[in-house]
Amino acid sequence: SLLRTGYVRPWRNLTRQESGISSITADKDKFQVILDVQQFAPSEITVKTLDNTVIVEGKHEEKQDEHGFVSRHFVRRYVLPTDIEVNDIVSSLSSDGILTVTAPKKTLPPPSGERVVPIVQTGVPAVKAAEQPIVETPKEVK
Repeated sequence: SLLRTGYVRPWRNLTRQESGISSITADKDKFQVILDVQQFAPSEITVKTLDNTVIVEGKHEEKQDEHGFVSRHFVRRYVLPTDIEVNDIVSSLSSDGILTVTAPKKTLPPPSGERVVPIVQTGVPAVKAAEQPIVETPKEVK
């Protein structure tokens, strides 16, 4: 069915009442939200984080559709699991109006107790020139 101008969505038959459906996936690698935002232009959608949540908002002012005039606004807030890298969250919007928000899980340190300690090079000598012992070479006696 043609829902947006020129976009065919053969993988899903959504009625107007079903649009806006979201699905949440949490597996060993990531937390992911897939949200149908076909009623909104890319400029009308925002994705942001606040503490341990992702907030998706869509808003458009009144515009005309086949039934008259309509304005839409939605806000969805998703609470993130504690093992998520909040700063690495990414989002993408497909050409047919599907928004995907992906949050990778934190990488765990190696299970062993071993840790490589980095060596910082100071660039200055540890012993100052005045503190260095003076070593004299013995003089030959004739």
